[in-house]
Amino acid sequence: METNEIKNLNNLRKLIAPYFNTLKPANDTTEIYTAQIKLVNYYELGCVITNMIKLCVLALEQDAHKISGTGKNPSINVALILEIALQMFPMDEFELLSEINEMLISDPHSVDE
Repeated sequence: METNEIKNLNNLRKLIAPYFNTLKPANDTTEIYTAQIKLVNYYELGCVITNMIKLCVLALEQDAHKISGTGKNPSINVALILEIALQMFPMDEFELLSEINEMLISDPHSVDE
Protein backbone atom coordinates (compact mmCIF):
# COMPACT_ATOMS: atom_id res chain seq x y z
CA MET A 1 0.00 0.00 0.00
CA GLU A 2 1.04 3.55 -0.50
CA THR A 3 2.25 5.59 2.46
CA ASN A 4 -0.83 7.83 2.40
CA GLU A 5 -3.18 4.83 2.42
CA ILE A 6 -1.29 3.32 5.38
CA LYS A 7 -1.57 6.64 7.23
CA ASN A 8 -5.30 6.76 6.51
CA LEU A 9 -5.76 3.19 7.75
CA ASN A 10 -3.80 3.94 10.92
CA ASN A 11 -5.84 7.09 11.49
CA LEU A 12 -9.05 5.12 10.95
CA ARG A 13 -7.90 2.47 13.45
CA LYS A 14 -7.16 5.19 16.04
CA LEU A 15 -10.55 6.78 15.36
CA ILE A 16 -12.38 3.46 15.70
CA ALA A 17 -10.62 2.39 18.94
CA PRO A 18 -12.93 4.21 21.42
CA TYR A 19 -16.08 3.27 19.48
CA PHE A 20 -17.85 0.08 18.41
CA ASN A 21 -18.51 -1.01 22.00
CA THR A 22 -21.99 -2.49 21.63
CA LEU A 23 -20.96 -5.79 20.02
CA LYS A 24 -18.12 -7.85 21.46
CA PRO A 25 -16.60 -10.76 19.53
CA ALA A 26 -17.27 -14.18 21.04
CA ASN A 27 -14.31 -15.99 22.58
CA ASP A 28 -14.28 -18.64 19.87
CA THR A 29 -13.37 -18.75 16.20
CA THR A 30 -16.90 -18.11 14.93
CA GLU A 31 -17.97 -14.77 13.54
CA ILE A 32 -20.50 -14.32 16.34
CA TYR A 33 -20.81 -11.21 18.50
CA THR A 34 -22.50 -10.61 21.84
CA ALA A 35 -24.20 -7.56 23.29
CA GLN A 36 -24.52 -6.96 27.02
CA ILE A 37 -27.68 -5.73 28.67
CA LYS A 38 -27.40 -4.22 32.13
CA LEU A 39 -29.95 -5.57 34.58
CA VAL A 40 -30.33 -5.30 38.34
CA ASN A 41 -31.06 -9.01 38.95
CA TYR A 42 -32.63 -12.17 37.55
CA TYR A 43 -36.11 -10.98 38.43
CA GLU A 44 -35.68 -7.91 36.21
CA LEU A 45 -34.41 -10.17 33.42
CA GLY A 46 -37.51 -12.31 33.84
CA CYS A 47 -39.70 -9.21 33.71
CA VAL A 48 -38.01 -8.04 30.52
CA ILE A 49 -38.43 -11.42 28.84
CA THR A 50 -42.08 -11.80 29.85
CA ASN A 51 -42.89 -8.23 28.83
CA MET A 52 -41.30 -8.78 25.43
CA ILE A 53 -43.31 -11.96 24.94
CA LYS A 54 -46.53 -10.22 26.05
CA LEU A 55 -45.80 -7.38 23.64
CA CYS A 56 -45.37 -9.88 20.81
CA VAL A 57 -48.62 -11.62 21.75
CA LEU A 58 -50.44 -8.29 21.71
CA ALA A 59 -48.94 -7.41 18.35
CA LEU A 60 -50.03 -10.73 16.91
CA GLU A 61 -53.47 -10.90 18.50
CA GLN A 62 -54.17 -7.15 18.55
CA ASP A 63 -56.35 -7.72 21.59
CA ALA A 64 -55.03 -6.79 25.07
CA HIS A 65 -57.45 -8.92 27.05
CA LYS A 66 -56.20 -12.19 25.55
CA ILE A 67 -52.93 -12.21 27.53
CA SER A 68 -52.94 -15.05 30.01
CA GLY A 69 -53.40 -13.96 33.61
CA THR A 70 -51.19 -16.73 34.98
CA GLY A 71 -48.51 -14.29 36.17
CA LYS A 72 -48.71 -11.83 39.05
CA ASN A 73 -48.83 -8.85 36.72
CA PRO A 74 -50.36 -9.46 33.28
CA SER A 75 -49.75 -5.85 32.14
CA ILE A 76 -46.78 -4.88 29.95
CA ASN A 77 -44.14 -2.60 31.41
CA VAL A 78 -43.45 -0.50 28.31
CA ALA A 79 -40.96 1.72 30.17
CA LEU A 80 -38.81 -1.32 30.98
CA ILE A 81 -38.88 -2.49 27.36
CA LEU A 82 -37.88 1.00 26.16
CA GLU A 83 -35.04 1.18 28.70
CA ILE A 84 -33.62 -2.10 27.39
CA ALA A 85 -34.03 -0.90 23.79
CA LEU A 86 -32.06 2.24 24.68
CA GLN A 87 -29.25 0.12 26.16
CA MET A 88 -29.12 -1.88 22.94
CA PHE A 89 -29.03 1.18 20.68
CA PRO A 90 -25.44 1.57 19.36
CA MET A 91 -24.89 5.31 19.88
CA ASP A 92 -21.06 4.99 19.87
CA GLU A 93 -21.20 3.42 16.43
CA PHE A 94 -23.46 6.20 15.13
CA GLU A 95 -21.07 8.79 16.55
CA LEU A 96 -18.20 7.10 14.72
CA LEU A 97 -20.17 7.09 11.47
CA SER A 98 -20.78 10.81 11.91
CA GLU A 99 -17.07 11.46 12.40
CA ILE A 100 -16.17 9.39 9.34
CA ASN A 101 -18.79 11.29 7.35
CA GLU A 102 -17.31 14.62 8.48
CA MET A 103 -13.84 13.42 7.42
CA LEU A 104 -15.16 12.51 3.98
CA ILE A 105 -17.02 15.80 3.61
CA SER A 106 -13.92 17.80 4.56
CA ASP A 107 -11.76 15.84 2.09
CA PRO A 108 -13.92 14.53 -0.78
CA HIS A 109 -10.83 13.39 -2.73
CA SER A 110 -9.83 10.91 0.00
CA VAL A 111 -12.18 8.24 -1.37
CA ASP A 112 -11.52 6.69 -4.75
CA GLU A 113 -14.57 5.86 -6.82
